[in-house]
Amino acid sequence: MAAPRFAQQLNAQIGNELAAHHQYLACAIHYDALTMPRMAAFFYAQALEERGHAMMMVQYLLDTDHDVAIPAVEAPVSSFEDVVAPVALALDQERRVTEQVNGLLRTAREEGDFASEQFMQWFIKEQVEEVATMSDLLAVVTRNRDDIEDVEEYVAREQRAAGEDPTAPRQAGV
Repeated sequence: MAAPRFAQQLNAQIGNELAAHHQYLACAIHYDALTMPRMAAFFYAQALEERGHAMMMVQYLLDTDHDVAIPAVEAPVSSFEDVVAPVALALDQERRVTEQVNGLLRTAREEGDFASEQFMQWFIKEQVEEVATMSDLLAVVTRNRDDIEDVEEYVAREQRAAGEDPTAPRQAGV
């Protein structure tokens, strides 16, 4: 069984992950409205990934006999001034999630909850990748803000689906 303090914080993180899901949907819709199908597809996929992270956390709580309490989430930002703003927001969000994930790992360590610490290791690795991806994308979008075809080409070339990660925790409902 996971430490109660860790379980409480993990329930809160489920809300953070679902909020990220909603935010990425709003980003995807923004790009869809601009007829930028590759950027839209990228953010739709990111939204699904964030939902998947939440469901991994749900499954962990179920596996460790804890109650799951899905918290409410705030409405996402859905209006953006240009093609750069959603990516800048996404990078800020990924940096914030990294801090949250690090806090969860810290709590697991403080509580001597070795299973929860091990569970969080995958998320630590994932956040390094997420921040790097958004940092690179922000650089490209900023540099090419007036040439969306170059942005679309970059996404088509660089953001190909990597496939399933066999080391990822199990998702509830899958």
